[in-house]
Amino acid sequence: MAHPQQASVRNRLLSALMPEDFDLLQPHLEAVPLNLRQWVIAAGAPIQHVTFPERGIISILADTSEGRIEVGLIGPEGMAGLPVVLGIDRSPHGYMVQAAGEALRITAPDLRTALRHSPSLHARFLRYAHALMVQTAQTAYANAGFTIEARLARWILMTDDRLVRDELPLTHDFLSMMLGVRRPGVTIAVQSLEGNRLIRAKRGSITVLDRTGLEGVADSAYGASEAEYASVMGPA
Repeated sequence: MAHPQQASVRNRLLSALMPEDFDLLQPHLEAVPLNLRQWVIAAGAPIQHVTFPERGIISILADTSEGRIEVGLIGPEGMAGLPVVLGIDRSPHGYMVQAAGEALRITAPDLRTALRHSPSLHARFLRYAHALMVQTAQTAYANAGFTIEARLARWILMTDDRLVRDELPLTHDFLSMMLGVRRPGVTIAVQSLEGNRLIRAKRGSITVLDRTGLEGVADSAYGASEAEYASVMGPA
C-alpha cells in the first residue's frame, strides 16, 4: 500500500508538520472513507485510531437528558482522537461523521510512539488542543447567550468553512440534534435566514447565498475560535 506524501495531504495539521515529524507518522497512516453517520469514536470506549479528515466533517457529540448535542466540529483543519495526545485512552463524547468524505488515520499506539520520539510533534498537536478548546468554549457561549437564528448562522458558517463549498448537506432533523433544539425551532430559524436571502433551503441541503449577512446574524458567536486557530496554527 502506498503511503501518503506530505505534499499531497489536505489535512492542515498533517500538511503543516515539519517533514521529520510527518515522516514519523507516514508509514502508519491509512486512507479510509468517512461514511455519513459513521461513529469514528464511540463514547466511553477505548480509542483505537486517531483520524485526520481530508474531506468531510466529524462532530463531537455529548449525550444529554434531552438527546445528543454537538459540542465540537472537526474538518480538514483538525483531528478526531485528541484525548490520545493528552494521555487519555477514551472520551465521554462520541465522534460521528456529519458530512461524508475521506481521512487518514493512525492507530493510537503508533501515534503515542511517534509523540514519545518527537517533542515538536507533541507540541504541535497541543497547540491544536488549545484551538479546539477555544472552539468548544465558544460553542457554550453561543448556546447560552444567542438566539437560535444566530447559532444556526454560526453553525452554517463553520460547516461552510470546512466543506469549502456553498451547498451543505443538512436536514432539519440533523440541525435539531446539532444545535440541541426542537425541530420546529430549527424550521423557524431556517425560514428566517432564507427570508433574508442569506441561504436557500431545500430538502436535505442548505445553500449559502450571503456569507457576510450570515456573519452579521451570528455576531460575536462566530469568528473568535476561527481567529484563535489562525493565530496558534497559522493561516490556511
